This record gives sequence, C-alpha cells and structure tokens, in this order.
Amino acid sequence: QVQLVESGGGLVQAGGSLRLSCVASGRTLSNYAMGWFRQAPGKEREFVGNIIWSTGFTTYADSVKGRFTISRDIAKTTVYLQMSSLKPEDTAVYYCGLPRIFYFGDDKRFYDYWGQGTQVTVSS
Repeated sequence: QVQLVESGGGLVQAGGSLRLSCVASGRTLSNYAMGWFRQAPGKEREFVGNIIWSTGFTTYADSVKGRFTISRDIAKTTVYLQMSSLKPEDTAVYYCGLPRIFYFGDDKRFYDYWGQGTQVTVSS
C-alpha cells in the first residue's frame, strides 16, 4: 500500500524559508516521478514542481521558479521541497503526489496517491 507523509509546514514571515518533506513507502520509486502541489483556500490544487526519481531531473511552475528547489534522498525515500523568498501568495496546503505509472507532468488528474498535506502560511 502506497503511503505519502508530508511534514515541515508552518508559519513564516515573507522572505523566509521552509523545507517540506514527503516520505514515501509501499513502492519502489526508481521508475517514477513525484510531484509537489499546493492548494490555497477556495482555489484549485496547482502544480508546484516535480522530480524524476532516478535522475533527479526537476521542473517547476513559473510562479516558484528560482525560489523553490525539489530534491530527493534515495536511501530515505524522501522528497524535499526547499522554499525560499516566500511570499504571502505561497500560503497554501502543500501536497506531494505520486502517479500510478510514470508521469512527469503538471496535471493533477494523473497523480493517484496523495499525502495528507502540510500547511504553509506566509505572513506579510
């Protein structure tokens, strides 16, 4: 059974940094990509970025490019989202997602497994 568990959210001032973690279990990840998404109140869940597990290759949404970095620790089966220069508009619940098959895109419909989410609040 695939399980994703996020952690690391919290309250931070604008301009600050946070690092989120997503621990995956129940599946060998070498042939997959994992994604980070976020959902603000009253809005759709939106793509933040993703990473190919085997190579570490990443892509990012334009809104976070240059500020957020995704990485992974293979031994710990953990994906990280390092967030810097945070803005109030980054406030959201952040989720990691894993597709059932290999998919390296930004469409949330293709992600089958989700964590419970972790709240990030950026104050101005």
